[in-house]
Amino acid sequence: MKKVTMVFWISLFLCIGMVGWGLFSPTGFNETTGKLTAAISDTFGWYYLVTVFIILAFCIYMIFSKYANIKLGKPDEEPEFSLPSWFAMLFSAGMGMGLVFWTTAEPISHAFTSAPRSELGSPEAVSEALQFSFFHWGLHAWAVYGIVALVLAYFKFHNGAPGLISATLVPLFGQKAMSGIAGKLIDILAVFATIVGVASTLGFGTAQLNEGLSFLFGTPNTFTFQLLILAVSTILYIGSAWSGIGRGIKYLSNINMVLAVVLLFMMLFAGPTLYILNSFTDAMGGYLTNFFNMSFNLAPQNTEQRSWVNAWTIFYWAWWISWAPFVGIFIARISRGRTIKEFMIGVLFAPSLVCFIFFAVFGVSALNLEQNGIAKISAYSIETATFGMLQHYPLGTLMAFITLFVIAIFFITSADSATFVLGMQTTGGLLNPPNLVKITWGFIQAAVAAIVLYTGGTQGLQNALIIAALPFSVVILLMGASFFKALQKDPLVKTRKRA
Repeated sequence: MKKVTMVFWISLFLCIGMVGWGLFSPTGFNETTGKLTAAISDTFGWYYLVTVFIILAFCIYMIFSKYANIKLGKPDEEPEFSLPSWFAMLFSAGMGMGLVFWTTAEPISHAFTSAPRSELGSPEAVSEALQFSFFHWGLHAWAVYGIVALVLAYFKFHNGAPGLISATLVPLFGQKAMSGIAGKLIDILAVFATIVGVASTLGFGTAQLNEGLSFLFGTPNTFTFQLLILAVSTILYIGSAWSGIGRGIKYLSNINMVLAVVLLFMMLFAGPTLYILNSFTDAMGGYLTNFFNMSFNLAPQNTEQRSWVNAWTIFYWAWWISWAPFVGIFIARISRGRTIKEFMIGVLFAPSLVCFIFFAVFGVSALNLEQNGIAKISAYSIETATFGMLQHYPLGTLMAFITLFVIAIFFITSADSATFVLGMQTTGGLLNPPNLVKITWGFIQAAVAAIVLYTGGTQGLQNALIIAALPFSVVILLMGASFFKALQKDPLVKTRKRA
């Protein structure tokens, strides 16, 4: 592997160390990371909220700024992928199986298990449940992805810089600093954050696939069977990564978006259709009305509400930040040839709207069952909630089959995309990293996910995710500042001024 860099070997060593720690001392791993996470959430909660809002404001500003028509590529360059394929790939990488996982579980939790503000089970709690789900999966999340992707695409395709996080900071710190130890540390942090974020999701996904297979076929719900699922999935996503971004990821993403839309419409018409439409409209109004209040809500005088903010909002913001290097690099890679305005509208608004629709259809269908005493969906585990909900509606078994298939493909596309990105980051920014490097990171991701399953949950990885996100959030802010500085010196902007 002659093309690998020092970033590859150091990142590999850190990940193996984390796997070893989780394997031989799972309790110590969870306790140590838990204490540090609690300290970060209590001390830097305000920082996470302010930082993510600043990122969102910056992204919206770019749509209307004088830089909006700059292409992420050469002036005469056309987009590499069609609009439907581009959208399918960015959505599959950015949300993937997490969307299927939480569309049922999160609204139910907010309404009947741990409400953000109102009394559990009350009409107010049910209404707020969908609003906060929109909040966590909407514009704020995609802004974090968007800024990282925008900056990387600009420097790589417009300025010809290497496809590395460190390369985007050259206008601030100079080429010498970013080619040295400081630049390597930034790239290592990006790789580590990617591994932690993706491994947490793979752990969730494997558990949900196991629950789905158990629900449909009565398969055992054991660590051994989960390991088998993970092994088969690893072979599939490594095979997809081997085939390249223009084939494996593209085709799988397109197939899965079609299946996801089919499942969405089946659930819409099988479920309480009018209640879904009314709730969606009401939740959108609440989301827009309370947008700023939710964006800065820390509840400093209410211990219970503050604990909820730490457990949900702060965790989500950290999750999106930890996924930002992976999703950002991948979105940048598939966005060559688009203008800044087209890119930002596509990344911010279209996926957010799709997330809102999915949460309304699946979340309201689950809420409807519990509100009317038909089924206590809140009693199900997070992994089982969707399958438990489907069995109470017409065509439930068929929808469960499709859901299982959608989760499996999202699983593969997310891991596939991460494998590709990790390969880029550890080979000096190569757009087509060597297959051996991609295979190595594919197995490392699987190993970390296996530790998640072995320790009986994802808490340790979730803690590590919040820890890794804190320093990388600073890197994101620096990337935005560096990008803005580079834009002011862009010859195309100066030419427009003279014209």
